[in-house]
Formats: sequence, structure tokens, C-alpha cells
Amino acid sequence: MAAIWIMLAKTRFPAKLIQTSKENGLDSVDFQFDLASDFLPEYLQRSGQRIERLANGPQEAAPHFGKIIHKSAAVKNQIQLAQRIAAHDVPVLILGETGTGKELFAEAIRAASDRSQKPFITVNCGAIAPELANSELFGHVKGAFTGATGSRKGHFQEADGGTLFLDEVGDLPPDTQVRLLRALQAKEVTPLGDSKAIKVDVRIIAATHRDLAADVASGRFREDLFHRLAVGILKLPPLREREGDVDLLIDTFLDLINADARGKPEAQDKKISLGARKILVSYPWPGNIRELYHSLLRASIWSVGEEIQPDDVRSALLQVQSQGNNVMGRSLTQGFDLQALLDEVSSDYILRALRQTGDRKTGAAHLLGFTNHQTLSNWMKRLDLEQDENKH
Repeated sequence: MAAIWIMLAKTRFPAKLIQTSKENGLDSVDFQFDLASDFLPEYLQRSGQRIERLANGPQEAAPHFGKIIHKSAAVKNQIQLAQRIAAHDVPVLILGETGTGKELFAEAIRAASDRSQKPFITVNCGAIAPELANSELFGHVKGAFTGATGSRKGHFQEADGGTLFLDEVGDLPPDTQVRLLRALQAKEVTPLGDSKAIKVDVRIIAATHRDLAADVASGRFREDLFHRLAVGILKLPPLREREGDVDLLIDTFLDLINADARGKPEAQDKKISLGARKILVSYPWPGNIRELYHSLLRASIWSVGEEIQPDDVRSALLQVQSQGNNVMGRSLTQGFDLQALLDEVSSDYILRALRQTGDRKTGAAHLLGFTNHQTLSNWMKRLDLEQDENKH
């Protein structure tokens, strides 16, 4: 109580302090500090700086997000948002096209959270048969359905205390969506065939490539579940909108590919030519980062020399392009090369014409609208398209 009286006397409402003793009777005392002027301004300044820091968010990515290779502002913004979300124990919904790194973000959020040392269970909802979804997530008891010869825990119980990552959550059937909503609201699950609910402490991180808002509007996905999941929401940009990231990813992936190949028969330390790089940079990447990595891997395997050439890249992309490549929909970002795009289109049609005519230049030239096979030869020479010159 004496300490409290001293602090009160030293605030903005000063008081005279006195003490009594047998030796000196009633005495006036003082302490040589002023709480109001000496301590409060510094405290208030620190508080103001902390509020400003929290408002602006982290300026640099935490180590947990180091695996997310980027230099674009679009990804940096999502990482900063993910860092703030990680600090709050709330459900998270990650939206983005296939191959944009949704699972990588989920792992980073979990690593940066208070549940980092607890279980992390990943479930691909799109790979679960609809009739088994409830059993997989919430468990079942013996005899709950035909083939249930024993009881098993569901993924919610396996993740108790930790994090459950529901990838492609938009593919869950309607009855499972109802059970999932109940698990989020009541923090409990009821195994199939059981009447007793089990308490669970699980943080949900959900992800999907689907347009969930459109699914809600069409009735395919429950609106109440959508709002329960989308407390912390991330929208990962596609690779075609990540300015400067394709170049960075090419170099990073090529280093990984070379490292994996070292010591193996016929291994070469691959480099990439400027022409091949231009094709990769201008490509729209419908499969995003995953497609870029595997295309570069194929090109490095198929290239016979130490340097990956444009033809190696075109061959690696050919199968993807044949399934539908919208040339008119390319994103106009930094690094866009119109000439490289036109060369890519020209090469594709020339190669198709040659295949269709059995590699006969005269027939291919006619299909392409050229006046003679020499014109086609000139185009092929400019585009580095090799062919036996004896075939006409």
C-alpha cells in the first residue's frame, strides 16, 4: 500500500507525503522522481510505436515464410497478411488457382502460429470419395456402415490441439459441409454411428481453386460455412500476375534441378539460353508454379547440350499448349515480349503443318498460305526450327 500511495502522489495530481515514527514523530518525505514526466511520456511513445507497427504490419517476411520464393509486391502483400493472420487463432481460407502455393502458405501459417509444435494434418478433400468423407473427417465406430469392422479416429481427432489443412474444401459434399459447420461452431465432432460428441481443439486452414462465392450463389456451397471459414482470407495471385517472379523462379528451380542431377549418369550442369527464358517469361502458366517447375525439368532432361534452347522449352510446353492456350489472354506485365509471343505462335503452327504433311515443306507452305517452300525455309531458319533440307 505504501508503494501505491507513492505512485499516486507522483502522477499528474501531486500529493504531499508524510510518515510517522517513534523517533521523529511526524515528518514530511519526498522521493526524487516524477512518475508523470519521467516515465509516462516514454511509455506512451512506446505504445504509439507499437500501435503503428501493428497497423502497418510486418515489413519483412518471417523465417517461416522463407520458402515462398518471390519479389513481386502482389505476393509480398499476401505474406504480410498471412503473418498477421497466423498470430490469431482463427479459421483461414486460402483462394487461388491450382499450383499457386496454397499448401505452402498453409504450412507457413501453422509454423508461425502458437500451434507450430502440434499436429499438422493435410487432407485433400477432392480425393475423398463422397460416401467416405464423413468417416475420413469425423471418424466412425464399429458397425457404423458396411465394412466398418472397427472404430477409427477421423482427421479432426488426429489433429486435436493442432492444425487441419482442408485442401480443395469446395469439393466436399453437402452433408459433410453441415458436419464441418457444426465442428467449427461447437468445437466438437460426432463419429458416424455414435451418439456421443467428442470435444476437439483444431484450427482449420481451408483452401480451394474454386470460385466459392459463385458456388454459394448457386447453392453448391453453404453460405454459413463460407463465412465461418473466411475469417482470415488470402487470395494468392496467379503466376502471370506476379511481376518479376518467373525469372526468379526459373533460376531457383534450375539450381534445384542441377543439384538433384549431380552425381547421376550423363548429368550436366544446365544453363538456360536467353531465347528459352523469353518463352518461359511470356507463357501464361495456367498451371502456375507447379507447371513452371515440371516444364523446366522436362526441358532440362530433353536438352542434349549444357544450355537449354528455345526448342527444348517449346517441346516441354507442347502438350500443355495443345490442350488449349489462350494467346489473346496473356497478361501485359513487365517482361512481356510481343515478338517472342508471335514467334511462339508461328513455331507452333509451322510444326503442326509439317507434321500434317509428313515434313514436306511444299505442302506445309501451302497450308500456311506461303507462296513457296523457300519462304517457309526462311521462317524456319529465323525461328531455329531444324529440318532435313532434302525434304520438299
